[in-house]
Amino acid sequence: MRIAIFGLTISSSWGNGHATLWRGLCKALAQLGHEFIFFERDVSYYASARDWPSLPPSMGDSQLVLYSDWSTIESRARRELASCDTAIVSSYCFDAQAATDAILDAQHPLAVFYDLDTPVTLDALRSGKQVPYIPWRGLGDFDLVLSYTGGAALEALRSDLCAHRVRALYGHVDPDVHQPVDPVARYEAVLSWLGTYSADRQAMLEELFVAPARLRPNRKFLIAGAQYPEHFPWSNNVYFVYHLPPQEHAAFFSSSRLTLNVTREPMARMGWCPSGRLFEAAACGAAVLSDEWCGLDDFYTPGKEVLVARYTSDALAALDMSDAQLRSIGRAARERTLDEHTSLHRAKQLIHYLEELRSASHPLTSRSSTQQFDAARP
Repeated sequence: MRIAIFGLTISSSWGNGHATLWRGLCKALAQLGHEFIFFERDVSYYASARDWPSLPPSMGDSQLVLYSDWSTIESRARRELASCDTAIVSSYCFDAQAATDAILDAQHPLAVFYDLDTPVTLDALRSGKQVPYIPWRGLGDFDLVLSYTGGAALEALRSDLCAHRVRALYGHVDPDVHQPVDPVARYEAVLSWLGTYSADRQAMLEELFVAPARLRPNRKFLIAGAQYPEHFPWSNNVYFVYHLPPQEHAAFFSSSRLTLNVTREPMARMGWCPSGRLFEAAACGAAVLSDEWCGLDDFYTPGKEVLVARYTSDALAALDMSDAQLRSIGRAARERTLDEHTSLHRAKQLIHYLEELRSASHPLTSRSSTQQFDAARP
């Protein structure tokens, strides 16, 4: 199968969670014998921190196309679409509208929208905001809509955006990249947190990380990520690593007694939206302390494979657990991850969805049922 992908980025992991997910998924697709071409707009802030300037040899004849402006790539994109079986547009793709038009004009490839940010998308639309990567007609023109989020989000995509066929395609991890390694001194800490700054998870980060750090002033706490503001409530025992590339994630997770997972507020509220970082840490055998959200127990068993916290006192109790207890939780989480949550699992799931559509005895969904979304728009 040949797949065209129009995404935010695969070439740079700076300040976004999309790149690592696309890398794992595309590598697994290549491993399964499929070929892809990834179109990415070449923006300066990703170019300055590009850690994947080209695709690795393991991806065979697949291609990464970096372009400066849609007008410079439109002709090629349309030519490529003519020979593709499937075309995917993702959330936050800079040229999602233009890419969608090209895909629909091509007619032959299955048209797929993959929302890697479903709760954020739905929150913005319900607040009356414009979401530039959502076509003005909604998602009714797509043969398949994939959601990074399950649960109620799937029905919301149908009711709010007129999506016809909706399936969950959750986050995942490449176990070749994320696996237990020897600890590295500079990443050693009693509690670590890896994530880009986001205002909508700051309250929980302060509850589960900042407050425990202040109550354990003689212990080292560590944050890695990008876009942290000057007014972030640092303390003397909180250390910072600016932008940790994926090749360093395993060492980061393997070097702390406990690592934190904090979900963005819209995603935690909607549930069934595990962060890619959760799978990464678990694959490294790290003991994970996670905020609480509906559906977490569908991915990991609380108390056995993951620790769950709502308040500072919960985080402190986790910090006071023995090394043996934390190692046991980390081992169990890694086993569950390798059994259910690898990039290869998700790639097989994606291909199953696509083959299911192709082999259906009935025609593909009509690409015209968009009246409900049009009427609902402000």
